[in-house]
Amino acid sequence: MRAKLEVLALVLGSIGLCGTIAVTALPMWRVSAFIGANLIVMEELWEGLWMNCYRQADINMQCKVYDSLLILPPDLQAARGLMCVSIVLVVLSLFVTGCGTKKSNCCGDNPKSKNITLALGGSFYLLSFLTTLIPVSWVAHTVIRNFYSPLVVDSQKRELGEALFIGWATSGILLITGVILLSSYCKRRSKEEEPYSDVHLIAVSIQKEGSVYLGRTPSSSYKHQEYV
Repeated sequence: MRAKLEVLALVLGSIGLCGTIAVTALPMWRVSAFIGANLIVMEELWEGLWMNCYRQADINMQCKVYDSLLILPPDLQAARGLMCVSIVLVVLSLFVTGCGTKKSNCCGDNPKSKNITLALGGSFYLLSFLTTLIPVSWVAHTVIRNFYSPLVVDSQKRELGEALFIGWATSGILLITGVILLSSYCKRRSKEEEPYSDVHLIAVSIQKEGSVYLGRTPSSSYKHQEYV
């Protein structure tokens, strides 16, 4: 069962890594939807963390990398930094989890060290879950707020892009992976403490039996003296 959970964690972690890289690279964070009262069908504008893409009817899509970070709004600036941190955390989580697996020779044959290593990997997964969920939700909140704001020009209103939905799914995978590793660590920790509790109970029972034996010895010797 332990090996199956470790394999499952590694598979989910690999999927989470691919998801975070895809979310960071995709330019579809914010997608144009309306110009005035007409739905855009012939042209489309995508905005991402690194570039924006523009496509007209029967014309190939043209993408342009941002000339400066200051061009981006604050939510996309923060999202760029947090998503890069998320990628680093997921890579580190995969490496730590791989070192803590049962068949790994990194920690030797010490199961306690491997359990601690797996718990550290699970903690990194939970951190990557937060660093992925926060920017995606922040950008989505800004898009929805501006879409319904009467102060924003209709041509500047955007809709939620596909990258945001992939980001939510990826953050859920990272959360599940971290929970699996930490829950398995707690179970193994409780199993490691069971032998110590059994030894404690045996010691207590021995002490009680010894005290009962010592308590009965003087009375029996006293009766023996009276009989003599």
